[in-house]
Amino acid sequence: MGLRHNKASSQMQLALALRDRLPKVLGLYLDGKVSYRVVSAIAWHTHLVNEDAPMASIDAALVKQAALWGRLSDYKLDQAIEAWVDRYDPGALRRMQYRARTRSLKVGDRDDESDLTSVRGRLYATDAEVLDRRLMEIAHGVCEDDPRTIAQRCADSLGALAAGADRLACLCDDPNCPSGGDDGRASNVVVHVVADETAVTDKPDPEMNGEVTQANTPEAEANAGKPSAALLMGGGIVPTPLLAELIKHGAKLRPVRSFADAAPEPRYTPSAGLQQFVRCRDLTCRFPGCEAPAEFCDVDHTIPYPVGPTHPSNLKCLCRKHHLLKTFWSGWGDQQLPDGTVVWTTPTGQMYKTLPGSRIFFPAWDTTTAKLPQWRPPADQTDRGVMMPRRRRTRAAERTKRIREERAFNDAYVAERNRPPPF
Repeated sequence: MGLRHNKASSQMQLALALRDRLPKVLGLYLDGKVSYRVVSAIAWHTHLVNEDAPMASIDAALVKQAALWGRLSDYKLDQAIEAWVDRYDPGALRRMQYRARTRSLKVGDRDDESDLTSVRGRLYATDAEVLDRRLMEIAHGVCEDDPRTIAQRCADSLGALAAGADRLACLCDDPNCPSGGDDGRASNVVVHVVADETAVTDKPDPEMNGEVTQANTPEAEANAGKPSAALLMGGGIVPTPLLAELIKHGAKLRPVRSFADAAPEPRYTPSAGLQQFVRCRDLTCRFPGCEAPAEFCDVDHTIPYPVGPTHPSNLKCLCRKHHLLKTFWSGWGDQQLPDGTVVWTTPTGQMYKTLPGSRIFFPAWDTTTAKLPQWRPPADQTDRGVMMPRRRRTRAAERTKRIREERAFNDAYVAERNRPPPF
């Protein structure tokens, strides 16, 4: 269905909560009287209710009110739900350390433009103040001839800070500028970018910095027709002028070796060059719908070694979760073609085809390698799952443990609130 693992897991948890804990609210949802947003909020705010009686009372109360909550803001919706939780099970309110537990920092979103990535989150107010002051300090450390606006310098300062630098390289192009040189973004951290030959010969573009003018609007850029032929291994387009800027400040170039006529390697672990080829060809995990970057994936033998050779036509990238599923869960099958295409067969017999990412972003790159002999897996694989690594605790046990711990934080508050007034 093209869902990420985390999104699919959250939807399954919501389905279980509605079926097992909120059957009356589920009925409203199935009748179309409440939205997905409302039932998600209800499931979240009732998550700590761990006894049947208060849960049933809350479910019955909410079903009479929830149909009226569709137009409420998120804040008012939370307050409306918490009022009923507080009435029947005050220890289940997500109040103690709640705001502190919601702090997070997320880099990237599905709706981001291809060449820019959003960063959003919630920090302690003190940390946010420190970060803001530090970024402004670094942003003002370049000379007055730097072409970037203050906002652009702050954005670039965060990248320099992440690379371990305490300064930002000035872009004034004055060889005698005391703020010139490398600020660590091109040399201190390894970030893999896959690009074709034409991309690495481009030059920095001065129009990428400064105020927006009529000459650098999206319409003008579209008419200019500059190609973006560089791709972060983790996803996202790198504009070729930015790639040129990184190369100018020390980013290393390494050509990807061709394995079109290569012989199998006489070992289980692929050589560094072969691994690089497979990762650049695949770009992501090759399981249907998975977007895990190839640099964090295992290099899997489609036909198990030593029957299957260590050869690019028999190697692909799989994240650890899907590697374990393919290896130990009986019923899954995969067939790899010389051009890198992988055909998956599910335990129910459905078939899905995944193409290497390079076919989409670098269509001129021919990744076809030698064809291997046909291989059929053994007929009896019923005991494969016995070797599957197991969790120390089930997911249900983990959820129960977290609920118990969070409710323990609320006990002191509830006890204080229920204490009789002094005489």
